[in-house]
Amino acid sequence: MYFDEDGSAAKLWSMAGLGTPMAIRVAATLRVADHIADGKRTAAELAPVCDAHEGTLERLLRYLAVRGVFARAEDGGYDLTPLSQPLREDHPARVRAWFDIDGMGWGELSFVELLHTVRTGEAAFPVRYGQPYWDDMATSPVRTASFHDLHGADMAGRSPHIVTAFDWASLGHVTDIGGGDGSLITAILTATPGLRGTVVDLADATAAAKETFAEAGIDDRADAVTGSFFDPLPAGADAYLLSLILHDWPDEESVAILRRCGEAAGPDGRVLVIESIGDGEVTHTGMDLRMLCLYAARERGVTDFTALAERAGLRRTAVYEAGPSAIIELRAA
Repeated sequence: MYFDEDGSAAKLWSMAGLGTPMAIRVAATLRVADHIADGKRTAAELAPVCDAHEGTLERLLRYLAVRGVFARAEDGGYDLTPLSQPLREDHPARVRAWFDIDGMGWGELSFVELLHTVRTGEAAFPVRYGQPYWDDMATSPVRTASFHDLHGADMAGRSPHIVTAFDWASLGHVTDIGGGDGSLITAILTATPGLRGTVVDLADATAAAKETFAEAGIDDRADAVTGSFFDPLPAGADAYLLSLILHDWPDEESVAILRRCGEAAGPDGRVLVIESIGDGEVTHTGMDLRMLCLYAARERGVTDFTALAERAGLRRTAVYEAGPSAIIELRAA
């Protein structure tokens, strides 16, 4: 690059260029790494199984090979590298599924409308797709299934910390609001004999939760109820969980959700907010920008959640560290 004596412009270009992120995501969507692992190494062999144009696929592979994602062999075939190993479906990091444009990766494309968001404070997703994130996802069974699968896998990594961070045995019944496929309730109930649990979520999620409970052998003390956290919630549980829910919503909607939980918990119950805030105040700027683009929402610290809770008629009574997460305990004010 001309007139770039210290290399800063080249570094900035490498950060700002959209080609590499999109090339990697396309390769993930086409499952290129899995097909190479199965022995299909040339563009001619890969194109039919990837449903791709052979010449164009070759150009994509060469681009990614120059950047170390794949390795181009002397025979014209491509091999996996340490960078492309995580693009395999069976890799525990689940990167391929998060990048899949036909699945969860579709939401990330709304970043191209970030200018609109910064100018207006509104979500970028509806500008690109014509409707809010949750409405759009509801139109695609594939994306809905991917959402619950990946968030369930994420919870599997978080749940050991959550299980040990709080005295779940002090409760008789816990309800997970927006609990998805029931992964967290399953972990808590498995570790706490005698505790009963309920998931409240939309129909696609509650169906998955019931399957999860049956597979774990806890369906005699766990159930799933279809409903929205913007509507009145089933009352009577000792605690109501909101795990990674509120960061998906702007302040007004978050206050409404907390208010519904508080109503259901009553004067003696608890509301437990679980979010990725580690020691309590440090938030992830990358996730914050993602929440802004997708939902016009944000990451928050304990102080922020305390302020929202007060608006909903709740008070903070404790904070428990749970690995990468924190459990914020709220009670009626």
